[in-house]
Amino acid sequence: MARIRVDIPQNIKLTVILPVRISDINYGNHLGNDALISIIHEARVLWLKEGNYSELKIENVALIMSDLAVEYKSEAFYGDELTVDIAVGEVGRVNFDIYFRVSNQHHAIIAKAKTGMVCYDYKLKKVATVPENFKKFLLT
Repeated sequence: MARIRVDIPQNIKLTVILPVRISDINYGNHLGNDALISIIHEARVLWLKEGNYSELKIENVALIMSDLAVEYKSEAFYGDELTVDIAVGEVGRVNFDIYFRVSNQHHAIIAKAKTGMVCYDYKLKKVATVPENFKKFLLT
């Protein structure tokens, strides 16, 4: 079976530090996969906020996630401080990729992830072009 491999681009846009909360722990006594997705979601929201954007307000459009790939590398535990590095990959006409490298305070990589994001117009119920100013935010 082929394994997912996520290669993180070098253009780190933002690094955030988020704690592993007790509610993030699963029955295996480590960070659950669902909690990891919530952590990268929180990091994405914080990164967008740096550009005065939100997932529902990218100029005149919003964002929806079209795909998600995660490469799990190591466990994380309650009390760990996770560093999430965010990078942008390919930017298309209506979509772009965001990459996340999650590591702990000991510099062990916990996971690497990629989310495919699509610009979407909720009023028209269809995909929309990536706004030019937002494209500059993605590429600089």
